[in-house]
Amino acid sequence: MVGGGQLARMTHEAGIPLGIRFKLLSDTPQDSAAQVVGDVVVGDYRDLDTLRAFARGCDVITFDHEHVPTEHLRALEADGIPVRPGPEALVHAQDKGVMRARLEAIGVPCPRHRIVADPADVAAFADELERDGYDAPSGEGGGGRRAGGFPVVLKTVRGGYDGKGVWVVGSAEEAAEPFRAGVPVLAEEKVDFVRELAANVVRSPHGQAVAYPVVESRQVNGVCDTVIAPAPGLDDELALRAEEMALRIAKELGVVGHLAVELFQTRDGRILVNELAMRPHNSGHWSMDGAVTSQFANHVRAVLDLPLGDPRPRAPWTVMVNVLGGDYPDMYSAYLHCMARDPRLKIHMYGKDVKPGRKVGHVNTYGDDLDDVLERARHAAGYLRGTITE
Repeated sequence: MVGGGQLARMTHEAGIPLGIRFKLLSDTPQDSAAQVVGDVVVGDYRDLDTLRAFARGCDVITFDHEHVPTEHLRALEADGIPVRPGPEALVHAQDKGVMRARLEAIGVPCPRHRIVADPADVAAFADELERDGYDAPSGEGGGGRRAGGFPVVLKTVRGGYDGKGVWVVGSAEEAAEPFRAGVPVLAEEKVDFVRELAANVVRSPHGQAVAYPVVESRQVNGVCDTVIAPAPGLDDELALRAEEMALRIAKELGVVGHLAVELFQTRDGRILVNELAMRPHNSGHWSMDGAVTSQFANHVRAVLDLPLGDPRPRAPWTVMVNVLGGDYPDMYSAYLHCMARDPRLKIHMYGKDVKPGRKVGHVNTYGDDLDDVLERARHAAGYLRGTITE
């Protein structure tokens, strides 16, 4: 596995019961997965010679991030190393412009978008949205028309995640910052959505695929905070449409492994694709304790072309809340409180140094009553962070 973060750590954990020998290419020996994997190579994934040396003797290569250069992955395939997902699929998670063009070509609904070269292009895009009757959000009450097509969302085509590389601009004057890095920029309409959803699917090389229940994903400052499985109150027809859409994207793009399709649910009852991730994903962490087969276990099965496991939930409700670092590094004392208070609580920490705002772990709770499950998860995550002290 290329990448030594928490996704690699949890994927390795899922492979242990199968006796899978796991080799890791990590940036540093202190990375989350490097602390627990036995065979670790420390090196730069952007260097082709390093990648080739790492890949020797591997049966298959997979990833915990999408940042390996596409041309390097093609070189590995030319060397006879199976890469899953392959470069022709993974480029759609690496490049937002390529992703938007491909989804549009296969008829998948997305926000209106355009590659822009400068703030004047952004203003022209906003004017076009206004001419075509763009309804921008106007608060909790519902959609309402604004003067002009602003605000507009700007994204760097490559490299952004967890709110990084994303700007919401209200005028051409505010649009200068994204262009200073000298990288392509994608402009999108600011969708008037009621909530964010995620459809997680897994597909194997021989075409078997499974879909997890569609979840609600709640963001705070651009970072995933809470995931509720399944999404509360989601119409059965809309849920089925989201699952079918994710399965079709996986098939059309040739994805092997886990695919997360991040979605907007709009006020007028549509679903639009926001982002794609071709790896285990934060919106699927609930499945570690809440599903018959976790996203990590099914990713391992898919990458090795094994039969996929049952994705159905074990309980009516499962809630995942991320633990973000605060000013409270003493996790042992926090464990005493959280475990005594809730014996059914599942805590997953990543072995990271505690820093404010950094994802250092997550908690999962499950049960029959959603309000109770939510309260238990929020209390535990808050106590582990130090924002709750009793």
